[in-house]
Amino acid sequence: MDPMAPMLPAPAPMAAGPTEPVVVVGPQYCAPYVVPLTVTKKSISLTDGDFTVTDANDNVVLNVKGTLFSVRHRRVLHDAVGQPLLSMQEKILSMHNRWEVYRGDSAHSCDKLFTVKKSSMLQLMKTEMDIFLAGNTAEQVCDFKIKGSYFDRSSAFYLGKSNTIIAQMNRKHTAASVVLGRDVFSITVFPQVDYVFIAALVAILDDVHRDRKE
Repeated sequence: MDPMAPMLPAPAPMAAGPTEPVVVVGPQYCAPYVVPLTVTKKSISLTDGDFTVTDANDNVVLNVKGTLFSVRHRRVLHDAVGQPLLSMQEKILSMHNRWEVYRGDSAHSCDKLFTVKKSSMLQLMKTEMDIFLAGNTAEQVCDFKIKGSYFDRSSAFYLGKSNTIIAQMNRKHTAASVVLGRDVFSITVFPQVDYVFIAALVAILDDVHRDRKE
């Protein structure tokens, strides 16, 4: 076993998902089983963009940090030991809440992995986002899609424009979340799906929802 390889989150007692691996950030983030994750976000955060991702055993697997006092929204996703995995940056003057995601803490075009944007400008209670991999420069057909309601913390992540679900998100009510003023929701990542990729999409959804509230 490679001592430098990331520890995969604990599995859930079920299996489902696409027939082929969905690798975006790296194959080391694809588990052969369903990965249940819990996202905990403070309702009031100094940087208004921080949350923690834990697995079924309450182990911290990822952290998302927002940029304090930044002109543009920018978040960096770190692994459990603090290494930057992805940098997510909103493209200013974008009509569709366009986000560009890069490997590590980079913002260079050679490190770009994918782009996320709203499927349409006018979205009220529902949320629909298109995801284009870096190689899909024409952006005529999306590689992944998100549908649902982030306000209700209920969304599904699809492979392209198909009906194949690769992950799901739902609100998670706990007594501690109410007392501590935290927003808690669960993510179910299907087998062989890159869970770091899914976590990044959730972070972007959160920022789009924050813009809508403002």
